[in-house]
Amino acid sequence: MNYQQAIDYINSYTDYEKIGMPHDPAFYDLRRVDELLSLLGDPHKKAGSVHITGTNGKGSVAVMVAAALTAAGYGTGLYTSPHLHSWRERIRVDGELISEAELAQLVADLKPYVEAVNEKATYGQLTTFEFLTCMAFAYFGQKGVKFQVLEVGMGGKFDATSVITPLVAIITTIGLDHTDVLGSTVAEIAAEKCGIIKPDIPVVISPQPPEAAQVIRQTCAERGAKLLVVGKDIKWRSLGSDLDGQQLKVEGRKGNYELSIPILGEHQLINAATAVAALEVLADGGFDIPAPKIAGGFKQLAWPGRFQVLRRNPPLVVDGAHNIDAARGLKKALKQYFDFERAILVMGASDDKNIAGVVAELVPIFDRVIVTRSRHPRAMAPAPLAAEFARHGLKALIAEDVPSALSQALAMAGKKELVCLAGSLFIVGEALEAAAKLSLNG
Repeated sequence: MNYQQAIDYINSYTDYEKIGMPHDPAFYDLRRVDELLSLLGDPHKKAGSVHITGTNGKGSVAVMVAAALTAAGYGTGLYTSPHLHSWRERIRVDGELISEAELAQLVADLKPYVEAVNEKATYGQLTTFEFLTCMAFAYFGQKGVKFQVLEVGMGGKFDATSVITPLVAIITTIGLDHTDVLGSTVAEIAAEKCGIIKPDIPVVISPQPPEAAQVIRQTCAERGAKLLVVGKDIKWRSLGSDLDGQQLKVEGRKGNYELSIPILGEHQLINAATAVAALEVLADGGFDIPAPKIAGGFKQLAWPGRFQVLRRNPPLVVDGAHNIDAARGLKKALKQYFDFERAILVMGASDDKNIAGVVAELVPIFDRVIVTRSRHPRAMAPAPLAAEFARHGLKALIAEDVPSALSQALAMAGKKELVCLAGSLFIVGEALEAAAKLSLNG
């Protein structure tokens, strides 16, 4: 089996990232994941796990934790989703993506076991995400990692990653997203994400809306899980920033940390403090994770597509903001880092997103808009997006694809005019591919 054949095989299973997830819990029976892992020798139990859920920032926190653990000398696997360009991005060890040859071999090795589980279908058939999650565990097992850092795909309670018992669980800030699956209120969504909280396992949380915090506190109390709150038990403050990154001081339970991170946005300071809080929990367990190693790991971070500046003058920025809270953070960051007279927004979205809320957040700072769609099967058609902007008195141009939207925006932009592409990580991924083919100087 070669790499393309392996990708085709992965794609042959039900992929809820492409077709949308049903709300019926019957579709998410984790016993089939347990069954496959049992056939593979339970690789998910061979490393200490860090489990991360939340609405925004969970991928950033995962990358930070993994980078620090690698810098501290521990072999560390990282499992994230979705990917920008390649399936390989989802499975990494010590910052290195799984190779094409390794992925192909892994799929070939797991194929008979996957098909055995699906043929019996005692608890339903495995999905693409469940298959990928088991692949990650198997790969981390082969590599002999000490830690595996796992980002939840969606929710928590029924997510395939929830088969593990972690050393620490992390919940980043919760907001309204995936409401068609997780619930229509912040409290309902928080209850789903609390599915990663296991009895007697410490929980670290980022600052939360009051209704989410209440649900988390109650769940932790019921399960005997120690709760650590960023902003209360762990504090941070900015030490300055520029387009190369930002500096911060984190006051932890075990010491103080002066850190530099090469990713922008005030929300990333919160994510950094959250990651430090989780690393201190691991240190409580006897692991040697000194402050200089954390600082070294954070300094080397790479997390494309999250408020990424592709050109400084005139500014060109891409960001995966796809819900209200993320759009609010993007708007704030653009005003913080750039001095611009006018701004052009290129936006596309997935069809399950609250575009009314996102558009309402972004409209005040943009003068011109181009709406488009990614190649992803769940991409929203441009027309509904254009109609939403029209409701705010902004007539949007329509581009059939991301490369043409980017080219059009760059051609329109004046010397003091910022261009920003946002609305979906799928839009960002295609924008990065298109930008790489253009000459973007400055």
